[in-house]
Amino acid sequence: MNESKALQNGGREAAHEALALADGILERIWAYLWERSERDGRLSDDEFDRHQVAAFDAAHSAAELAAARFFLNHVDRLSEKRGNGRPEPSLEERLALLFTAEIVQNVRSRLSARPADYGLRRENIRSLLFSDALDAFVSRELSTENMTRIGRLVGEFEGRTGEDLLDEERRMMRDTFRRFANDVVAPLAERIHREDRLIPSEILGPLKEMGCFGLSIPARYGGLTSDEHEDNMGMIVVTEELSRGSLGAAGSLITRPEIMARALLAGGTEEQKSAWLPKLAAGEPLCAVAVTEPDFGSDVAGMKFKATKTDGGWRLNGAKTWCTFGAKAGVLLVLARTVMDPKAGHRGLSVFLVEKPSFDGHEFEYEQPGGGRLSGRAIPTIGYRGMHSYDLFFEDYFVNDDTLLGGESGLGKGFYAIMAGFSGGRIQTAARAVGVMQSAFEKALRYASERKVFGRPIGEYPLNRAKLARMAAHLMAARQFTYAVAGLMDEGRGEMEASMVKLFASKTAEWLTREAMQIHGGMGYAEEVEVSRLFLDARVLSIFEGVEETLALKVIARALVAGQSGKGRT
Repeated sequence: MNESKALQNGGREAAHEALALADGILERIWAYLWERSERDGRLSDDEFDRHQVAAFDAAHSAAELAAARFFLNHVDRLSEKRGNGRPEPSLEERLALLFTAEIVQNVRSRLSARPADYGLRRENIRSLLFSDALDAFVSRELSTENMTRIGRLVGEFEGRTGEDLLDEERRMMRDTFRRFANDVVAPLAERIHREDRLIPSEILGPLKEMGCFGLSIPARYGGLTSDEHEDNMGMIVVTEELSRGSLGAAGSLITRPEIMARALLAGGTEEQKSAWLPKLAAGEPLCAVAVTEPDFGSDVAGMKFKATKTDGGWRLNGAKTWCTFGAKAGVLLVLARTVMDPKAGHRGLSVFLVEKPSFDGHEFEYEQPGGGRLSGRAIPTIGYRGMHSYDLFFEDYFVNDDTLLGGESGLGKGFYAIMAGFSGGRIQTAARAVGVMQSAFEKALRYASERKVFGRPIGEYPLNRAKLARMAAHLMAARQFTYAVAGLMDEGRGEMEASMVKLFASKTAEWLTREAMQIHGGMGYAEEVEVSRLFLDARVLSIFEGVEETLALKVIARALVAGQSGKGRT
């Protein structure tokens, strides 16, 4: 490797150069996996599955590198705004360099362990990702001296990790919902979690009045979003602040109306949009999404829940599971098989807008006048309490013809409507992860400054300072990655990045909340201490809206490998 001046000089230029080198070796891996998985010019699923371990690791590496790149780009913009007259790097720059060095080292370690799996030889890795200059960059940023210095600065910033470059409107939204999270959500969060309660009216009522449920709905249908373009950034800011108060009691409330609104906008008739979107924007009724089946999660093509045509409508039969808010909701977005031929796969699926009464409690049962039945029971979970996720059972449940999303032309096109709905769910999950991380980070910082061991606050010890520095770096990276992808989606781009940020932020939240618990020591394991709830809530993030393994393999890695078609081996 040539010893570039950027790497030798250090700083942001060195970080950008290090990322470029890591990106280059990933491109070689995608090309190798394409060569091994291609049959007759197309990606063979059977052949691709033989390389799942390598593809999974490479997808994680790609997501981490993207996070570092967006973080560095944010710091570059901050530098332009502030000017270059500062004698010392800003906190944001220090955190970005630390994060980038850690990610590059992660990639080097993964590839060095099993180079043959990636179509590489050890000498390839050494020549591409190891040099005196790159080693010096990684060692300098990951040194104990540097991490403890950053940890001390982080403590002085009292939970803030730097400037976000939000515009005035988004800052006002953030401040408004932060106050609501602090004043209303947080005081109720622990009781809701420990007593496994439903979300109370003290939270739901004000959020309806604030227009929270209309954040993803165009103004012409009664929502808060511009008719000309989406406002993912506004939705992200609100979601982050509500999740900071509580993931289960507030942070996930707007996920379901957002998914349903996107599905309606993508595949609904004008009559359906005009009828349902204003109701969703007002939060009357609340809604839920019924897609997952007991034996089929991400494999939607194999789903068996069926809708059978009958006079004037359809009869729904089968079971759905993990339907969050399924009892309280007054309308369900239900994915059903309308073509029974198993060869039809996802082309035999349709979506129905299924009305039902709203119920409180952990169980419900409803019988239609014509004899159809719908029942449900809440699934006991270790965390993410408040909304509750339900098993649902449909027995000859009747729905009218006009409930078929898209009308007759929507028959068999349900898969695409659901995918359009979930595209926003992934970026929103990243925002939820950031909110949970922010709360855990603040609590860890506060405890580290108050708790004394051997006559000193534990936050003054080098190990905890290093922990807090890394936590701050990963938190800021996840936030800026999420904000950047929201900006891309507002421009009609960023679907791949949305999957990457969901993968990265969810995994990071699990690690960061674990570190926050560890800083609390024995108290972190006590149910009365909030970080234990945050850890349990964070655990679900890598499971819903695309389970981690499926997201990494079937979405990210598959797309990046398939994208090598026609490129040839680099």
